[in-house]
Amino acid sequence: MPYGDLEKQKVQRFAAVADLKKHKCTIEEMEEYEPHIVSGTIIYAGVDYEAILRQAENDADIIIWDGGNNDLPFYKPDVHIVVADPLRVGDELTYYPSEANLRMADVVIINKIDSATPEAVIKLRENIRSVNTKAKIIDAASPIMLERSDMVAGKKVLVIEDGPTLTHGEMRIGAGRLLLKNSAPRKSSIRARTQREKSKKRIRHIQNWHTTAGNGLQRPANTGPRSNDQQSSV
Repeated sequence: MPYGDLEKQKVQRFAAVADLKKHKCTIEEMEEYEPHIVSGTIIYAGVDYEAILRQAENDADIIIWDGGNNDLPFYKPDVHIVVADPLRVGDELTYYPSEANLRMADVVIINKIDSATPEAVIKLRENIRSVNTKAKIIDAASPIMLERSDMVAGKKVLVIEDGPTLTHGEMRIGAGRLLLKNSAPRKSSIRARTQREKSKKRIRHIQNWHTTAGNGLQRPANTGPRSNDQQSSV
């Protein structure tokens, strides 16, 4: 979604990386849009959803609504696909609008089965069926790959995790730490740095983390040092 002059940002079309600058995107938007643009996918954003849809229909035969933050689709889809996370079993039934999406889903993809326990996947499948008996369930792995493993081998590593995943996403660890845990040839010193969060209580669940220096967050007494307290090789 756009941030800024919404009158000028009613309809945004991103077909080239240069469009990110043209539409004065935030860093968050750039991180989300750029990989899709590079792969050849045209992205639409904005606030006038009728106009967005009509313009997108001229570009493509298939339009995918990406409901960030579990948003309900603003268009009635031909196929409603929901992704369920076996590392957070139970959230699919207790969060809104994720439960509403789950109930309406035609297809439910259980991802991360390569990271979750079999028991968690089974429980998630049971939870899905408890509210939706008709949806097709697909199991999917989400492999995490390290392009330059030689840069990490035997070194002390500082992992910069995705802040929202660890804060209001309530994950105890992120993909970066999981990658190092599974691929490091020897025991590594692994820390995660999170972004600022207003509620200090909501981040006490995070394991072994650093905070960004100068972020204004007073660390709980049982957490690790700030990211600039210790030096890492990578």
